[in-house]
Amino acid sequence: MSITVNLYYTGENGSARKFAEEMEARGVADAIRAEDGNEKYEYFIPFKDPETVLLIDSWRDQESLDIHHASPMMAEIAKLRDKYDLHMRVERYVSDAEGVPQKDQDFIRK
Repeated sequence: MSITVNLYYTGENGSARKFAEEMEARGVADAIRAEDGNEKYEYFIPFKDPETVLLIDSWRDQESLDIHHASPMMAEIAKLRDKYDLHMRVERYVSDAEGVPQKDQDFIRK
């Protein structure tokens, strides 16, 4: 069972994008990707909202996510969020253990 958290970081004057760029440049994002249990950590920019950055953050299980949240890295991330005055909206999803059903796979071009 994977857990995926979509974090929408919103700021002004490109601050959300600058936050994501700094996370990448400082190696914080790569350090998170290297954590045991991390399955995905990627930033995206919505076409219709250039002041928002979407982070898709997936973990193997709740324990892995809890360990990440208890790590010193979270304080560093919080400082960067404050630096760029970001506000957040969060969505959380648990993966379907069955995967994508065949009837849905029929619509996926591979």
